[in-house]
Amino acid sequence: MTTISEETVDLSTARGVMRVHLYRPAGAPGTGRDPGLVLYSEIFQETPPIRRSALRFASEGFVVAVPEVFHEHEPPGTVLAYDKEGTDKGNRYKYDTAVADFDADTESVLALLAGHASCNGRLGAVGFCLGGHLAFRAAMNLRVLAACCFYATDIHTDTLGRGKSSDSLSRAGDIRGELMMVWGRQDPHVPAEGRATVHARLADAGVCFTWHEFNAVHAFMRDEGPRYDPALAALGYSLALETFGRTLRG
Repeated sequence: MTTISEETVDLSTARGVMRVHLYRPAGAPGTGRDPGLVLYSEIFQETPPIRRSALRFASEGFVVAVPEVFHEHEPPGTVLAYDKEGTDKGNRYKYDTAVADFDADTESVLALLAGHASCNGRLGAVGFCLGGHLAFRAAMNLRVLAACCFYATDIHTDTLGRGKSSDSLSRAGDIRGELMMVWGRQDPHVPAEGRATVHARLADAGVCFTWHEFNAVHAFMRDEGPRYDPALAALGYSLALETFGRTLRG
């Protein structure tokens, strides 16, 4: 059984402190044996399901960093509830944060992982919902060798960030590592035509990617609430772990 070590790190940014939750297999520091993963949350930050996801990846031998993506809007340690108030706040914050600031935060967290005594410097990203889009953007960073994006919102419309204007589709050609995209066919946030738009752009840009569509609704990986599909979640994790196993352990 793998024992997980947990810690928090408060990183200074131009927009205040960003708290990062770190999870890693417990062992002697400084061995540099484990790859690093940035795990991006949904719009609710580090909820119990996101923490359990981080623990799952850490138990498989990864140093996992979960940044609080809305740190400029809420104090460190804030978790938004899975209710209307929390949803409204999260949706407002994702459009009140500049895309360049999301990217700058990604660079800070990647640097934290790369410099961690327990990380071997091989880095990946994984995310859910909003976090899927942030993992997609993280894949444009040359540090990132692989990214797994679960039901990523706002890519097909390029509406992430302040002013609901991003350049994620146009910059898809900047992705140099391997990309894994996972979708639910019954997800109202990313309809069939939206998925087709993303697929076509990735193909046109020559990105190395895999594509998986399941008969599922949005947030089917979240192990809390009525949307959860345990069988598909297990499959999603196995696909991600296979991707990261090939790309980050080479």
